Amino acid sequence: MTDTHTHIYMPDSFPDGGVAAVERAISAGVCRMVFPCVDLSSIPDMRTLHSRFPDNTRLAIGLHPTELTPDWREILRQMHDMLPGDFAAIGEVGIDLYHDDSLRAEQCLAFAEQLLWASEFHLPVIIHCRNGLDDTLRIIAEHPNPLPPLIFHSFTGSKEDVERIRTVCDPWFGINGVVTFKNAPALREALPVIGLDHILLETDAPWLAPVPVRGTLNESSRIPHICQCIAETLALPMEQVEEITDRAAAHLFSFSK
Repeated sequence: MTDTHTHIYMPDSFPDGGVAAVERAISAGVCRMVFPCVDLSSIPDMRTLHSRFPDNTRLAIGLHPTELTPDWREILRQMHDMLPGDFAAIGEVGIDLYHDDSLRAEQCLAFAEQLLWASEFHLPVIIHCRNGLDDTLRIIAEHPNPLPPLIFHSFTGSKEDVERIRTVCDPWFGINGVVTFKNAPALREALPVIGLDHILLETDAPWLAPVPVRGTLNESSRIPHICQCIAETLALPMEQVEEITDRAAAHLFSFSK
């Protein structure tokens, strides 16, 4: 199995830098993990953990929309200078207006610029979209064709959201522990509309631990709970969900097949 979005490199949550969490994931059958970037300070920790498990992990680079500071343009310049380097994706990037919309214009500019990086370096984009679907779709629509591969990370929307997104692009959807929550029936109803061939497994660790471990520190070893819930929702064998989602992740993030 593949965890396409995990922050287990963060020392605040994993004091050993995530080494034990990666080992637990591999023992649980989650043998491949993608580490998304939040800001420049993420990169050394990501690279340190990746260096311990180079065959099992991949790195993404990007500026998270809630991490924009007054010098965000300089941060983007520094990140761009690191590409392509050891990075397999751009992310996580996008629009987040959930707590604060005061930097909406800046978030839009940063997202548009980082989409251009993906096209320049032929990399997929991990999109963070929270209370920002209008702007996200507008910026994608304005991007010059062809679009890079897109992943709507931590997708928690409805089948109507899926259909709306597909009027603009044809992305993959990262499904995490929210799918197991009792209060997420709309997300489960959206899975057949998405289709298994456009689903990716993710944890968004250390957040959003799935049932039956909801409320605890999340980590990549919890992917089997998410995989099982998706399989049950789609009335498919868990092995088939694992196979199809692994194949998509290998294609997108350049893992060995």
